Amino acid sequence: MFKFRSRNEQSTEQTVDKKALIFGLMSVFLCGIGFSIITPVVPFLVQPYLSNPEDQAIVVTLLTSVYALCVFFAAPGLGALSDRYGRRPLLLVCLFGSAIGYFIFGIGGALWVLFAGRIIEGITGGSISTIFAYFADITPREQRTKFFGWASAVAGVGAAIGPTLGGLLAKFGYSAPMYFGAIITLLNVVYGFFFMPESLAKNNRLKKITFVRLNPFTQLVNVLSVKNLKRLLLSAFFLWISNGSLQAVFSQFTIDTFHWEPALIGLMFSIMGVQDIISQGFIMPKLLIKLSDTHIAIIGMASEMIGYSLIALSALLSFYPLLIAGMFIFGFGDSIFGPSFNGMLSKSVDSSEQGRIQGGSQSIQALARITGPVIGGQIYVSLGHAAPAFMGMILIAAAIPVLYKGAHVNM
Repeated sequence: MFKFRSRNEQSTEQTVDKKALIFGLMSVFLCGIGFSIITPVVPFLVQPYLSNPEDQAIVVTLLTSVYALCVFFAAPGLGALSDRYGRRPLLLVCLFGSAIGYFIFGIGGALWVLFAGRIIEGITGGSISTIFAYFADITPREQRTKFFGWASAVAGVGAAIGPTLGGLLAKFGYSAPMYFGAIITLLNVVYGFFFMPESLAKNNRLKKITFVRLNPFTQLVNVLSVKNLKRLLLSAFFLWISNGSLQAVFSQFTIDTFHWEPALIGLMFSIMGVQDIISQGFIMPKLLIKLSDTHIAIIGMASEMIGYSLIALSALLSFYPLLIAGMFIFGFGDSIFGPSFNGMLSKSVDSSEQGRIQGGSQSIQALARITGPVIGGQIYVSLGHAAPAFMGMILIAAAIPVLYKGAHVNM
């Protein structure tokens, strides 16, 4: 066992199951690689199927939105099912579905095949929410933000490796990163099948699941009705719209603005992964000593807003060093917002509701990532390359006071 002492109860020893912790960290690491390895090449995979080059940004963002739409409908049900039957079977199914989605996307051959791959991956796209519920099961309540930080750092390592690896693999064909993503995700399924321990005790599981609980819209209303969550999730929704837009258009942005190739795009994405590692390894532990989850989340949001401003300037001035600086600052903000937000979220309910809350949160995030890429793609084409970054600045400026006011009302 790994042993950890509670910060609030120094006399009470808390323990975390070693195998569970290793599997959880391994899962987020491989998910980080699998998801990020495809990002540098998506515009290049879409290009052969379009007669009008101006449609490329729209199609790339629609692929992101379709994935998010499927996650929106599937995530609450997957979260509820994990509360009923345990995290292990649901997580293995989700990971296997992701592998199939990567493989179909890599095969391609027609635009509808690319969309089919994203739909399959999205339907089983509850793996992240299930992993966070898994971490909530195995960690002491007062230590969760720290462990979510560890998970973010390990995912950051995967995210740092993935894009650069994807850009390099693209030299063997633009589909090569997709096949590689499928392989490593399948390896994670095999590892989990043999070594993953179940984290949710039977006495903490739901007795039954009703149809209402599987309805994403009902679940969305129920999650928003939970005390302490409404303003928290609303502020995160604004942030996720911005992030979804940036993620969807970024590769196209670098191609159109700076004429970058896949390897360089992958390296740029890796900057965020490296920033995540630095932030979680050296900065986040110090912040947790002095600041609350709420204060850390607000600092992260403010950093993202500064990052957006530099990204917008890089487009207006066609000066890529500003883009690099902006991505570093944005990456820092994103890296500290995630674990602090998930810590606040997990502490709001008991163990039997973790899957539901994390699944509901995943649905809200997916809803933002449905609308964010669509809006971002449209304003990118109609208002200019800097428009999505300006949208991010405005939405986060609105989100910060919502989060701050909500935190003080619910104290």
